[in-house]
Amino acid sequence: MLSLIPSILQRNTRALGELSGGGCRCNKKKLIIKVLPLPLLLLLLLHVCACASACSREINTNFLAIKNNPEDRNKSPLVPIRNISMEDDNEVYDDMNLYITPESFIVEPNGSGEVLIIGRHDKVTRVQPTGGQLLNLRPTRRICGVLGTIHLLSCDYLLVVTHRLFVGVLNGSIVWRLAGYDIIPYIPNAIQRKENETYLQMLRKTLDTKYFYFSYRYDLTHTMQRRRELQAQTVRQGLLQRADPRFVWNGHVLQQFQCDKMERFQLPLIHGFVSVNQVQINGQTFFWSIVTRRSVQRAGTRLFCRGINDEGHVANFVETEQIVEFNGQHTSFVQTRGSMPFHWQQLPNLRYKPRPRLVPGKDHLSACAAHFRQQVQLYGAQVAVNLVDQKGAEGELEATFARLVKELANPMVKYEAFDFHHECRKMRWDRLNILIDRLTHDTERFAFYHCFDDGRLVSTQTGVFRTNCIDCLDRTNVVQSMLARRSLTSVLQKLGILHVGQPVEQASRGFEDLFKGVWADNADLISLQYSGTGALKTDFTRTGKRTKAGALQDGKNSMIRYYLNNFADGRRQDGIDLFLGNYLINDNEGGALPSPLEWRRGWRFFAFPSVLLMAMAMFMITLTYPAEFNTENLLFMLFWSAMIAVSATGILHYGVEFVQWPRLFPPVAFRGA
Repeated sequence: MLSLIPSILQRNTRALGELSGGGCRCNKKKLIIKVLPLPLLLLLLLHVCACASACSREINTNFLAIKNNPEDRNKSPLVPIRNISMEDDNEVYDDMNLYITPESFIVEPNGSGEVLIIGRHDKVTRVQPTGGQLLNLRPTRRICGVLGTIHLLSCDYLLVVTHRLFVGVLNGSIVWRLAGYDIIPYIPNAIQRKENETYLQMLRKTLDTKYFYFSYRYDLTHTMQRRRELQAQTVRQGLLQRADPRFVWNGHVLQQFQCDKMERFQLPLIHGFVSVNQVQINGQTFFWSIVTRRSVQRAGTRLFCRGINDEGHVANFVETEQIVEFNGQHTSFVQTRGSMPFHWQQLPNLRYKPRPRLVPGKDHLSACAAHFRQQVQLYGAQVAVNLVDQKGAEGELEATFARLVKELANPMVKYEAFDFHHECRKMRWDRLNILIDRLTHDTERFAFYHCFDDGRLVSTQTGVFRTNCIDCLDRTNVVQSMLARRSLTSVLQKLGILHVGQPVEQASRGFEDLFKGVWADNADLISLQYSGTGALKTDFTRTGKRTKAGALQDGKNSMIRYYLNNFADGRRQDGIDLFLGNYLINDNEGGALPSPLEWRRGWRFFAFPSVLLMAMAMFMITLTYPAEFNTENLLFMLFWSAMIAVSATGILHYGVEFVQWPRLFPPVAFRGA
């Protein structure tokens, strides 16, 4: 414990400078930074070490206390201090004044000597030295990032970051979470106000989806290994220019800022999950982090976005990187997930579990080949771990996947099927070790990325596990966390933190609880972003065993998923397509051109629910009103029962007519879907 005190007393000017911006100094009052007295620090450290549960999220022994402005809900009261990299010429501006005039938006980075001017009428953007343009102007607000601009029906809108939340320090750079934003109109007009407000709601719905992350100098879109491979050609590029476009969620809205000298105003966002944690095992202190990135290619919601497109991009493609930093050494282990790489659908139709089906008339083999060609080029060898059922509706998909991989005959692609539900039935979750043991050889063969601060390379990761289930959520999360634990044991043994033969789960109870909690949080966030609810089966991820309480929570989440997937995800899918630029608004919508937002329901949408409600009401009246039952009352009850059954059957039979469908890109259904 006493050995940690010197590190607590370290001061870092760069960290204080950035963190004193707190939530980007968006409030008018200055943030007051104080260093906690040493006795209080020691007491805090003793408390953290005494409570194993306190390991969750941020087991950091170096803390700086921040007195928060009461109006700022986005500051973290305890901020870990590490070695923070100093500012470089490519760092994105993190503290700016925004001036709004009738003619333009003016963004002034504090202390930079230059301003970004955006014309509200001509929409021309330019960067120029600070001059007389700011005379007699008072800042409208403080911002900590420019997300871009987007065109809606009424006008263009400027998107800016107004609040941020500290996440941690990764590879010497601070990582933030988007906690507040503003959408500012250029020159609004009253034309088509209703439709424009609908588009604004879609945009807000997307930006409100937890969570978006960013860093002003660290490229969150690339794995550590990719960053090293691309370093020579990207060293002088801005953060957006060197980013992986697959994971930049505001790439479309930043297109207007692709001009010269704008690199330091371009702030890339990733969508997914980031957790940075300081840990102590066997007396050794290291940082353990998880970075999960969701792809923008074929992004969407659970039942409206399945399978693959002709370019080889799959739905719900997610890259997860596990990072360890210790004594100037960095390691990285990467896994991927994604929908089964062929054309299939599972469109909502009011049934609890719509039957998944292959899309007829599509070239499944070509799409699958394109997908794995891209994956091998990006990650190396592939082990496709398929966890779907091998019987029933999912069985047809599993057989198709197995057949396609066999026909590909690609030596870099290996197929590994495991019927998760069958093997682990009756809560026999210990049988998952059968799968992990089968993958041991591949785990050792792929290894992990390992390098030193001075650039020395020890090893690279030569392949990835590409895991999927039907949703690439619940079953996938469980298996990925187990593979990550197996890899982490190898990493920590290699670094000398664990003894030879010592598994990480037995080294520290506190870290084991942290590991389970972080991976369960990762599962919940990825599930929330795709399906609308937290993940299922996270009780196993959090506790290592399946519980009845967890099963009840799964039932609750399943019912919420059912509602969202049938009655809310259409609008959510539209918001994603709008924000990513998959759909571009035409100014003539609602005028010379029909508006895609206009949706006229058929007569069944009104008739069947009306009959059902009336029949249920009459049944209850007949049941409760008479003092005694007779033949007439019984016949009335039978009649209204029949009406309930007929109307409910009609609703289920024509279920697709009651679903909320995306309006910007309605999916093409086929008979039987």
